[in-house]
Amino acid sequence: MTEPARILVVGGGYVGMYTALRLQRKLRAGLKSGTVEITVVAPDPYMTYQPFLPEAAAGNISPRHVVVPLRRVLDKCRIVIGRADRIDHAGRTATVTTLASPEDGTGAVQLAYDELVIAPGSVSRALPVPGLADHAIGFKTVEEAIGLRNHVIEQMDIASSTRDPAIRDAALTFVFVGGGYAGVEALAELEDMARYTARYYHNIKPEDLKWILVEASDKILPEVGAEMGRYAIRELRARNIDVRLETRLDTCENRVAVLSDGSRFPTRTVVWTAGVKPAPILAATDLPLNEHGRLRCAADLRIEGVAHAWAAGDAAAVPDLTAGGTAQAFGTGGEKAKDCAPNAQHAVRQARVLAENVAAALAGAPLKEYRHAYVGSVASLGLHKGVAHVYGRKLKGYPAWFMHRAYHLSRVPTFNRKARVLAEWTLAGLFKREIVSLGSLEHPRAEFEIAAGGGPPAKGPSPQQN
Repeated sequence: MTEPARILVVGGGYVGMYTALRLQRKLRAGLKSGTVEITVVAPDPYMTYQPFLPEAAAGNISPRHVVVPLRRVLDKCRIVIGRADRIDHAGRTATVTTLASPEDGTGAVQLAYDELVIAPGSVSRALPVPGLADHAIGFKTVEEAIGLRNHVIEQMDIASSTRDPAIRDAALTFVFVGGGYAGVEALAELEDMARYTARYYHNIKPEDLKWILVEASDKILPEVGAEMGRYAIRELRARNIDVRLETRLDTCENRVAVLSDGSRFPTRTVVWTAGVKPAPILAATDLPLNEHGRLRCAADLRIEGVAHAWAAGDAAAVPDLTAGGTAQAFGTGGEKAKDCAPNAQHAVRQARVLAENVAAALAGAPLKEYRHAYVGSVASLGLHKGVAHVYGRKLKGYPAWFMHRAYHLSRVPTFNRKARVLAEWTLAGLFKREIVSLGSLEHPRAEFEIAAGGGPPAKGPSPQQN
């Protein structure tokens, strides 16, 4: 009996899920006959649609509608929930620590494969800022987004109930570091939500809240262009948001954010969105990396100089053929080719080509090169506010906000999710915002431990809640 062709997909994000989904459709006959097997290794049982995280944090979308369950969508694939720790491509094996593995690190499983698709995405790039690890929170996962929403409302509760002006001032000061999509959209949506929530506090007015955006460069939202970036700054500052350009966070020790311009802000909230870096698994492989730690790929999404290995998305340096790149990561003269930007727009489209090429390789058919011109960007600045630069046209205000929603609604996976998100947006337009903090959900056993006489909860509050 012939052994099935084993395809291993490492990563359950944009590229991992979309690649596996398209392979599942294109190789339907092989999956049914048992001549093909697709295994997806992901740290979570769901794919997070990250552009919706700011709206989830603001309460415009339910958290469960921001994620797509892998087992439901990839019903013909084998799903392994775990962390890929090492990949030995020479031996065609991946070492994976699953949820069933002992905590001491032993018991990791070895997964053998014939074709490797590596798409672990990226992780937050944290700099050695004193106090950052102890007091800051990121904004890359749905857990972080909902935790931040709960935390902001909790700080308003603290400010409303205290008589200490120092505690009140620190509770109502929110510092966001990073002027890219994540930082600007998260700040704008949460400020919108908090300003609305303030009407339900007898002693908190919207102007009492202090929002600070810290950006090391001289602009924000570079993807939407300089003109729209300047408009976004004016819009934020008109809402009493303190935008500080060419400024860095030097330290946030002792719950005091100290900026490079000498400013000091006592605060209980520091949100870190200052960039990303390749996932750690890339360094634990025998695959070629570029100077930024990303996998060196050809335009057909094969990893350069390696057979039966493919990559796309944030983890891959893919030549941008529409912007002067060559088909290989390096030109014939050794010059560096221009790479595709590591964003969701390229990731989703690369996944489609990647899946078709893997299927073509199994069938011995010719491969296609990835070629897609960047069409532009959209960004939300809160309810009914936004900026966009699409197909050379610049939009701002309500039209840009509407385009932002329409674009991402069209891109979120599955009709089920599209319908649920649209229904929530419709209901949100008819009823008032939800302003409930459910921070206790992060420690579900705390109440029972106290009732059972077991002393204080085993797990204390998260750093940003102390």
